[in-house]
Amino acid sequence: MEQKKYWQSFGELNQTTAYQSAAQDEFQEELPFEADDKGLLEVKTPRRDFLKYLGFSTAAAAVAASCEIPVTKAIPYVNKPEDVIPGVANYYATTFVQDGEVVPALAKVRDGRPIKIEGNELSPVTLGGTSPRMQASVLDLYDTSRLPYPMANGKEVSTFDAFDKMVAADFARIGNAPVVLLTSSVTSPTTRLVIDQFLGRFPGSRHVTYDAVSYSGMLLANEATYGRRAIPSLNLAAAKVIVGLSSDFLASGINPVEMNRQYGIGRKLNVKNPAMSRHIQFESMMSMTGANADERYHHRPSETGAVALALYAALGGAVTAPALDQRLQQAIQKTAATLTKNRGASIVLAGSNDPNIQIIVNGINELVGANGATINWTSTYNTKQGIDADMVKLVDDMNAGAIGALLIHEANPAYNYYDTKRFSDGLKKVKFAVSFNPKMDETSELCKYVIPDHHYLESWGDAEPKTGFVSLIQPTINPLFKTRQWQDSLLKWSGATNDYLAFFRQYWIGRLGGVPNWDKALQDGVINGGVSTRTVITSPTSSSPDTGRSVNAPQPMVNAGGGRTGFNGASVAQAAAAVGSLKKGGTTELVLYQKVTIGAGQQANNPWLHEAPDPVTKATWDNYAIISPALAKSLFKIDIEKRGDADDYEVHPEKQVIRITANGKVIELPIIIVPGTNPNTIAIALGYGRGTDAAKDGDDDDKRKVQIDKARRNIGKAGGATGKNAFPLVTFNGVTRDYFIPAVNVAEAGYKYKVAQSQTHQTHEGRTEVVLETTLATLMKDPEMFEERREELHKDFAPKTGNFERDATLYPLFPKPGIKWGMSIDLNSCTGCQACVVACIAENNVAVVGKNEVARFHDMHWLRIDRYFSGNLENPSVIFQPMLCQHCDNAPCENVCPVAATMHSSEGINMMAYNRCIGTRYCANNCPYKVRRFNWADYMGADSFPDNQRDEISDASFMMNEDLTRMVLNPDVTVRSRGVMEKCTFCVQRCQDGKLKAKKESRPLKSGENGEFDLKTACQQACPTDAIVFGNVNDKQSAVTRHRADNQDRLFYVIEMLHTLPNVSYLAKVRNNDAIIHLGEGEKQETIGGQQGKQEEGQEGQGQPVNKEPQH
Repeated sequence: MEQKKYWQSFGELNQTTAYQSAAQDEFQEELPFEADDKGLLEVKTPRRDFLKYLGFSTAAAAVAASCEIPVTKAIPYVNKPEDVIPGVANYYATTFVQDGEVVPALAKVRDGRPIKIEGNELSPVTLGGTSPRMQASVLDLYDTSRLPYPMANGKEVSTFDAFDKMVAADFARIGNAPVVLLTSSVTSPTTRLVIDQFLGRFPGSRHVTYDAVSYSGMLLANEATYGRRAIPSLNLAAAKVIVGLSSDFLASGINPVEMNRQYGIGRKLNVKNPAMSRHIQFESMMSMTGANADERYHHRPSETGAVALALYAALGGAVTAPALDQRLQQAIQKTAATLTKNRGASIVLAGSNDPNIQIIVNGINELVGANGATINWTSTYNTKQGIDADMVKLVDDMNAGAIGALLIHEANPAYNYYDTKRFSDGLKKVKFAVSFNPKMDETSELCKYVIPDHHYLESWGDAEPKTGFVSLIQPTINPLFKTRQWQDSLLKWSGATNDYLAFFRQYWIGRLGGVPNWDKALQDGVINGGVSTRTVITSPTSSSPDTGRSVNAPQPMVNAGGGRTGFNGASVAQAAAAVGSLKKGGTTELVLYQKVTIGAGQQANNPWLHEAPDPVTKATWDNYAIISPALAKSLFKIDIEKRGDADDYEVHPEKQVIRITANGKVIELPIIIVPGTNPNTIAIALGYGRGTDAAKDGDDDDKRKVQIDKARRNIGKAGGATGKNAFPLVTFNGVTRDYFIPAVNVAEAGYKYKVAQSQTHQTHEGRTEVVLETTLATLMKDPEMFEERREELHKDFAPKTGNFERDATLYPLFPKPGIKWGMSIDLNSCTGCQACVVACIAENNVAVVGKNEVARFHDMHWLRIDRYFSGNLENPSVIFQPMLCQHCDNAPCENVCPVAATMHSSEGINMMAYNRCIGTRYCANNCPYKVRRFNWADYMGADSFPDNQRDEISDASFMMNEDLTRMVLNPDVTVRSRGVMEKCTFCVQRCQDGKLKAKKESRPLKSGENGEFDLKTACQQACPTDAIVFGNVNDKQSAVTRHRADNQDRLFYVIEMLHTLPNVSYLAKVRNNDAIIHLGEGEKQETIGGQQGKQEEGQEGQGQPVNKEPQH
């Protein structure tokens, strides 16, 4: 078998000259003063004179500054709150709710400041998992662009009473004209009651649900086939076969955290569970979900319906299979055979918003026995309830002048509606409008009144993402601004005398059967019983919790009922006829998608999310047009298989810009070439271009500057004017909104645009065995397939004694008694979702550097997720690998530091003494894993250096220097300054906290025995798939020890042949397909950066053949 090659970039694939040159240089540019030294480095001053003058100038500066440390006084409480201990964190159970994502959470509060969000392990829905958006939501609390007070006609209103009187007068003025409440999907049972009470005061009024990204097609399809306009619960954990049809369910589906958790369970593989789910993906672009698939096939966006119809026919459905190319036909027949073999344990998911395609998929799930097994109609989702036709009717009524008042909450149609002009024109004809949105966003600008809502960490509430599963929301801090919870406004305007807290509390006390059960539910955060495993306190305004009583589950909120109704088979025949009559797409087609970080743009001003790289493209801070290598070659004459073209495209951050014309609308974006993209497809991410609708391409510079300044003022420094808004490209087909456009025109725009990608940062040049993978069939046939590699490796280092650890080093072997920290990462479970990356930023005060600094290789993330391609360019396989400091026992970085700023602790942690570091960067040069980060500037603003580098640091990094935003910083972690090296510390502050907890209770440290932990690292706790395990490796019963022992056949260490003895281990990636990997004598798997495929010198520009493998 031809050996496999892994590559992160096209330069690495082709071993271009620029790639090899860059990989040899640890730092891609000189120090700032070296780049512009103005002759300083050429001055021939004797060393003695230099030190003499340096000492004098330092002394003079010290005298001028008086060298006096500012005095800060600690003022004690007069009456200390019972729950507050200075320096000790409290945890409040709450719930993160945004755009259909509902995740029970724990908010960590230090000295009155929420600083970190964790998942609530008591939730049976998410089991403690998190997402990048949830992890970053704490930063939104301290966003200085939030509206600080209510406004009327663009001016501040001093008091809420005055505001209420103004609104009441307008309600009286409109008479009997209808009042419409426009919101995103409401999952709160008590909020629905408040809405009903409010609308009951205004005859003829209604509530319209509008979601930024529509699932209307799925709702209508379920209504047609099952008689219920609802989305049933899914159980991916019970599925042996998962088929995705243009469905990015891991990144942006129905409640992605729940989907990741279930998906991860099915991907767990060990000697006790030698089976795993098989994931087959059909799609047009390389999505995060598709990158995790065992088998992946690409097609045009316009062929999604044909693929679904062909699969239905292959399973025995009474329809005529449409004509598809041979490659897809073979894939569909193979997929149908796999589904049939696993009937009752399979599921098919579609991401299309076309009701006809969803109806066909419902028919497929009927044929494979999914309903009642992997699909459950007894519990349905309460998220994504918007119907597109309802919103269209509302806009029509607005333009007809038939709406008296429009109240808007968590909806921004002036930004994300497919026809923003028609909505804006209609809003002008509404007698008055009120926005509850927290910012002066695109819609709020058009409203007469704006009364900003609380952040969820300042609010009371509840959420029921699916029937029977309720979680509660409670405040963790007093409101930072003059805001009011929007439910309080509705109650006030409906004439109620009580506020929302009283309403909410009374409702649940009645439902739960008394105050003790209410307190217990508030403490746990979820209403499903169970015992908390950590100290979680209730809000100070609540009674003390009674943990001695169980909590009764409430009745379902909406979509109630038993199992599904009978299946309407006739609807499939009608849908098949409709899909068969669809026109074929043009030469080039467009698909619109959501990133796992930015989503639909609600958190567009969050720099943590912008700086977290996209899992597939590794790009930050922008959206762009994803194109295939074939389209790049035909349109831009970029042949990335040629060394010269690959260098020109990849080495410089400036990318060619493509002009896309769709339905008369034009958008210009830089291109990113992604292998695995269908040759006729372009993909663009939604959620960008906030606040810049008026700043169109072609406008003069002055007009664009005015619009950009306004966007950054209203939306924020990080989100305003970042990227381009692709929502105007969405179309409406008369029933639902479409997120693919079957025919677009493309052309070169004639200029370039800077894109900050990190895929070529920190490469392992010349290294082997960075990732390992196999197939399930191979592993079952030869469970010890990697053992020979391990034996050969150890034999080379210790040929005589066989003692690899002792004899493969010049240094003495020190005993490691007591605690020794270690980590194990399962590549089979990691989906690349970036939750761990954002959690590390929040926990460890990792600096935001901004787009320009990322483009200069100055990103500061302690943890990165490397993305590796393997196979041919048309349809490669993908592996995600979290990479952090390996905390080597033989750490190369420790030997070279001239001031011993990096050293090894007695517990196996490679530590940094920041105040000792002088910034030589020798440690980074000597680190084979490239995981150390250097502070090129004072990004966190601890001194005045940012003032000297305003041209080099973006507004986003200055946002982190504002007094309010700095409240998010973790006081347990030092804020690093300029000239200091930093890296992962295994969350040493958490290690200390866990040890102290065990010591106070006079017991051994709990490190995963029986599922009990005294501590978890931030990345481990955030991971929705449990891919990361951490603990004491000297404890034979710890989770990390058992994780390694149970998976010994897949265990490996990165670049193990260097004998650095890392304390981070990995489990090889396993793909569940039918391929058998034959490793003959003398053969081995190639990983990355090896010698295979290198061209001889002088052949640059002649093209590099790509490793050819059977195409999926």
